[in-house]
Amino acid sequence: MEILIIVVSVVLLVSVVAVLVAVRRRPRGEVLEPSVEERRESLDHATDPVLLADDQPPLAAEDLTAPEIEIEEILPGVLPREVFIVGPEVADDERLTDEELERLALGEVELEEPAAAEELVPPTFQGRLGRARSAMAGFVGSILARSTIDATTWDDLEEALILADVGVGPTTELLDSVRATVKERKITTTEDLISAVKDEMKSRLAGPVTLERSSDGPTVWLFVGVNGVGKTTTIGKVGHRLTSEGTSVVMAAGDTFRAAAAEQLGTWADRCGAQLVRGSEGGDPSSVVFDAITAAAARNVEVVLADTAGRLHTKTNLMEELRKVRRVAEKAEGTVTEVLLVLDATTGQNGLQQARQFADVSDLTGVVLTKLDGSAKGGIVFAIRSELDLPVKLVGLGETAADLVDFDANAFVDALFDRNGE
Repeated sequence: MEILIIVVSVVLLVSVVAVLVAVRRRPRGEVLEPSVEERRESLDHATDPVLLADDQPPLAAEDLTAPEIEIEEILPGVLPREVFIVGPEVADDERLTDEELERLALGEVELEEPAAAEELVPPTFQGRLGRARSAMAGFVGSILARSTIDATTWDDLEEALILADVGVGPTTELLDSVRATVKERKITTTEDLISAVKDEMKSRLAGPVTLERSSDGPTVWLFVGVNGVGKTTTIGKVGHRLTSEGTSVVMAAGDTFRAAAAEQLGTWADRCGAQLVRGSEGGDPSSVVFDAITAAAARNVEVVLADTAGRLHTKTNLMEELRKVRRVAEKAEGTVTEVLLVLDATTGQNGLQQARQFADVSDLTGVVLTKLDGSAKGGIVFAIRSELDLPVKLVGLGETAADLVDFDANAFVDALFDRNGE
């Protein structure tokens, strides 16, 4: 039995040795990879690579699943010697862009100067008084629909003017004058009546709109008004207009009590190329204005635009401060030719009350009416002119610098009564 076991073991051992000798073994450390011949043979059965020739169109979406590697030459080793990644051709406009960038990097191309900013076109009263015109349109249409002038016609006219914030007193005076004209000219049609109303309003609104300049030393324009009416923005827009005309400008940040007022004015000064004089927050406003005028005189600057404090007009200390600013400004080496009250047109009769308060202390020369494009109360223009005898010199019809325009009585009245809105 033992002999049998030994014989079987010898036979199994010989069999194992024979198998090991028959198997081809690789040397220790050799990379286990196919031979060059095996690799060539496998490539012959692989899917052909997709190559793009110069005359071929770009790849379609379904072609993107095909291999995009082209093997130039196979050499022994893990990777071929050269591998090219191919795909859709670069579009002509992209290739040009790349070439331009390369030339730019080499200094062969100079960047073009940026195109000049588009010139801002001033708006028209006709185009910007839509809300005020809409408030009048119903009454005007109702009046023109009548064939004769009667008591109801006069009532409609009176209501339309009062609702437009012309004011009761000015409305009464205006219609009394129109009645006399109707009687004198023997007007019988409502169309001629509306024409007579327009003519009377134009004549009453007529007045100087030119901002006066001094021929001796810097011209000084003071801007007064309560906070929130757009006073600082108005100064910035006036400065933009002046510098665009070639006039040198210094802006005085005299509203030292309102937070960020100097920064806001400084932004406008940077935009239009004006100089800025400012003081410490909470400092003396009249000192800032005086220093600005002195600096303008020393630098031969033509115009000084002075911002002032804008606390509520009911505060006595504000009015006293404005008186002081005016006195100090007149002692400097410039000439105060304009004191402009800035009013928000949307406040209506409240704006008229502000005008009365400021007129008592500032010797106002005119009014700047902001936000007129957003107001349905365009009659405030007429109320200011009639009750305070102050000309409206500038009006704001939008947000941009070009939207601050000279007041034109004829264009204003025509736009207010225009039924077509063209």
